[in-house]
Amino acid sequence: MSNILVSTENEITTITINRPDKLNALNKQTISELSQAIDQAEDDEDTRVIILTGAGEKAFVAGADIKEFADFTPEQGKELAAKGQHDLFDKVEACSKPVIAAVNGFALGGGLELAMAAHFRVASGDARMGLPEVSLGVIPGYGGTQRLPQLVGKGRAMEMIMTAGMINAGRAHEIGLVNHVVTQEELLPTCIQLAQKIIKNSPMALAAAIDAINAGFAVGVDGYRAEIDCFGACFGTTDFQEGTSAFLEKRKPQF
Repeated sequence: MSNILVSTENEITTITINRPDKLNALNKQTISELSQAIDQAEDDEDTRVIILTGAGEKAFVAGADIKEFADFTPEQGKELAAKGQHDLFDKVEACSKPVIAAVNGFALGGGLELAMAAHFRVASGDARMGLPEVSLGVIPGYGGTQRLPQLVGKGRAMEMIMTAGMINAGRAHEIGLVNHVVTQEELLPTCIQLAQKIIKNSPMALAAAIDAINAGFAVGVDGYRAEIDCFGACFGTTDFQEGTSAFLEKRKPQF
């Protein structure tokens, strides 16, 4: 993989988009490599949490590589969005292992869409976020029109998309787009600390929680019914046996 870097340490896999000279812009190859990396991390028994970030201090991902689709037809545009959503963005959201986006610098267009597909976000204080697509005569195509309203509400999402403007990390925190804002130096250490807290918990239960939460935002799906099903399924897992035994025995569980 030439456009991303992958490292695993202490059950945490960090996937870094490594195109700093292009502000880590997403092209087809990078999307493909990210898709493969997510699959590999999800299948890796040594990985419990995934962190997504960008190389350098200027950008997480400054958007899509516009030159790749500047001359596309409507049908090609639909195919581009459908393939990107299927191959990467929906895959990140549905990943059975927690995915944290470490947002350093610019997260624009497809970059913000990638961060929003993660299960939650931590931003550096100098981060800038936005969906500028309408200034190019197009709209967000990698889930931005759906995930942004889920995170910040319809009115705020409408304003961000319609103005095509950027917001700073402080404002992103105020409206619930990011969970934490820290300095650039503290960004990855903070994400690692959060990952270490997550790792203490049941991997099976975490996967079930991800499924249940996502179900509540899926069209035509009863989220409460999904929660009941996921809750019940947990009772048949070895993690449930270990977790309850540890509680009754007054010891820490070994997941």
